[in-house]
Amino acid sequence: MLQSLAGSSCVRLVERHRSAWCFGFLVLGYLLYLVFGAVVFSSVELPYEDLLRQELRKLKRRFLEEHECLSEQQLEQFLGRVLEASNYGVSVLSNASGNWNWDFTSALFFASTVLSTTGYGHTVPLSDGGKAFCIIYSVIGIPFTLLFLTAVVQRVTVHVTRRPVLYFHVRWGFSKQVVAIVHAVTLGFVTVSCFFFIPAAVFSVLEDDWNFLESFYFCFISLSTIGLGDYVPGEGYNQKFRELYKIGITCYLILGLIAMLVVLETFCELHELKKFRKMFYVKKDKDEDQVHIIEHDQLSFSSIIDQAAGMKDDQKQNEPFVATQLSPYPDGSAHH
Repeated sequence: MLQSLAGSSCVRLVERHRSAWCFGFLVLGYLLYLVFGAVVFSSVELPYEDLLRQELRKLKRRFLEEHECLSEQQLEQFLGRVLEASNYGVSVLSNASGNWNWDFTSALFFASTVLSTTGYGHTVPLSDGGKAFCIIYSVIGIPFTLLFLTAVVQRVTVHVTRRPVLYFHVRWGFSKQVVAIVHAVTLGFVTVSCFFFIPAAVFSVLEDDWNFLESFYFCFISLSTIGLGDYVPGEGYNQKFRELYKIGITCYLILGLIAMLVVLETFCELHELKKFRKMFYVKKDKDEDQVHIIEHDQLSFSSIIDQAAGMKDDQKQNEPFVATQLSPYPDGSAHH
């Protein structure tokens, strides 16, 4: 008896705070996913980093042995300056000195990466004025970009998602949920093909040092706005039609980002995903809402009563004055 009562009370407690429990498990799952990613990346990449460090030490030692007139301190000062310039997108290599980072097409590409929050990091402002303008430009431009993308995605979603689903539902009588799922999967497949696989094949041909995996990696990192900057197109030596190539990449990034947002919006409108998301949201308490409404109505009603009472008092105060002015005699008749 007591066990059944305790069990039922626990069940009621869990059901009452179901959203909080789900949110707690969501936070815990996210933290575990972060730790899982850190463990995998560390275990995969740390050996390669160690090999690269050993190789660089050997090259440095060999270079100092072959050039005894150069001290290690002088070499480190030179390398430090070279690496500092490389962080700003400037290279001293002879096969990279022909590409300017701040011509119009490169600046246009940089502006698109800033506004889309991709930020490859291969090119950064050099001057204090450029850094200050970048801050102001981003503060205004990023919300402007979000407004622009929201408006475009809303219009595209109406024609690409909602109308086709409604057409098949009304015209052919298919279930709306089934049609929405099939349409979302189809749209996702088309988007991945047009903005990932096909561009990856094109980049693997146009970029000499990229294979298909590296090209696909660039497409995903770019359209997901991660923008690591380890692969940036159009930066090779003697790139043909570099200006036109940079403009084409800028258009690809904007259109690809719109396509990704349309796909995400399409999946978010699925009934199953809506139910799943609501598990982690804070549910509105109907009783509290009713209490607020009643209190608001009571305040409004009391204020109306006070106003009416005040008007009556004013009338009572004015009535004798009016009566005496109209009829100075009690019975209203005049003495002759």
